[in-house]
Amino acid sequence: MATAEPQFTRCPGCRTVFRVTPEQLALRNGQVRCGHCRAVFDGKVNAISLAPRTSAHPQPDPYDDDLARGPATVTLRSAHALEPAPETRTPSARQPSFAPPSAPPEPSFAPPAAALRPASTASAEAERNAEPPDEPGAAEDDPEATARRRRRLRTLGYGLAIPLLVVALGVQATLHYRDAIAARWPATKPTLARVCAPLGCMVNPPREIAGLSIDASDLQADPAHKGLLTLSATLRNRGATVLAYPHLELTLTDAGDRPVVRRALAPAEYAGGTVNLGAGFPPNSELVVKLFIDASATTQAGYRLYLFYP
Repeated sequence: MATAEPQFTRCPGCRTVFRVTPEQLALRNGQVRCGHCRAVFDGKVNAISLAPRTSAHPQPDPYDDDLARGPATVTLRSAHALEPAPETRTPSARQPSFAPPSAPPEPSFAPPAAALRPASTASAEAERNAEPPDEPGAAEDDPEATARRRRRLRTLGYGLAIPLLVVALGVQATLHYRDAIAARWPATKPTLARVCAPLGCMVNPPREIAGLSIDASDLQADPAHKGLLTLSATLRNRGATVLAYPHLELTLTDAGDRPVVRRALAPAEYAGGTVNLGAGFPPNSELVVKLFIDASATTQAGYRLYLFYP
């Protein structure tokens, strides 16, 4: 049995060529829907032939078309890309509903679309169908914008860090010089003491040995007790602020002024029990010291007395 010649129709909207079957054209009286642009058209009226025109057809061919004059310049699709036109209902007449055939699709013998059109046409259509390229910066940030954001973040970080560093430096300097600050401005001492409490530090009178001096001193043997020496000295705070009480260093020397014995005396040993050592040595004041020293085990001819802070 001879095979029926394949039939083709073309969508007038997008000019897509479809292979059709007589059954499809019989439905809806030839009305079909383009599977590419969804336009509804008459498949019979827009039928075309893909066979090239030869001299064997001297009479005009009813399927005469620009496709017959050379390679096809449109996309060729199989019959299954076509759909029956939607059914229209009127009050006077109703058409039966269309059910697509359940038979498996007939294989198409049409050549691939790329073989029916020139390379230039295929390239142009590929460019039309291709998605537009992403705009710069759509997939990733602009490097210049990223650099600007990083510079702004660094500037903001510096703007926040510098005040914090200044405050931290100020707190550190205040704690380091807390004794001198409290001595110069006594009203700040309670606040400094509260700040130091959790840090384990204390606010004490400052230690400035240059503000202290020994105005007078004397070392004499006690005539009533052999080997017992009596040391008398007057200490003075010449400064304008409270200072910490110093230590005394007493050195007994021989006739050649060489040290025989040396002893350091803490404030609690020479100041007596009536002096408030924690309050410090008041400014522009003096303290009279008198000590008894047992030197029975030594022989001395002189002495030296110094002030120092340990």
